[in-house]
Amino acid sequence: MTVLNRILHVEDDEDILMIARLALADLGGFEVLQCSSGAQAVVQAAAFAPDLLLLDYMMPEMNGLQTLQALREQPELAQTPAIFMTAKAMDTVEAEFGGLGVLGRITKPFDPVSLPADIRRIWKSRKDGSAG
Repeated sequence: MTVLNRILHVEDDEDILMIARLALADLGGFEVLQCSSGAQAVVQAAAFAPDLLLLDYMMPEMNGLQTLQALREQPELAQTPAIFMTAKAMDTVEAEFGGLGVLGRITKPFDPVSLPADIRRIWKSRKDGSAG
């Protein structure tokens, strides 16, 4: 099983990008590439070779699901697990996740201090075979 070290974080809100970078890199010890749009992520993600995609669900132009679908078209990212971060009630869209390798979601607003542990918990559920 792949060790979780590299996270691609896609988020259009600059404040959330800054808070998440502090939480993921400084507190969590992850190597993080942040993109402010789905289009930017599609261009940069494969070269970064992330272990995990952490995607905002509601973004202009390309939402998180569209971004994930575009990333899945790249062979290097076709199997990379994903987690959505969103303030949106996801019950209505979770059916769309089928077959896309979505491990779970983190609800906004999130606790920056617990974000790394939350991500590791969701990641571990994949390794244990109880999710994804």
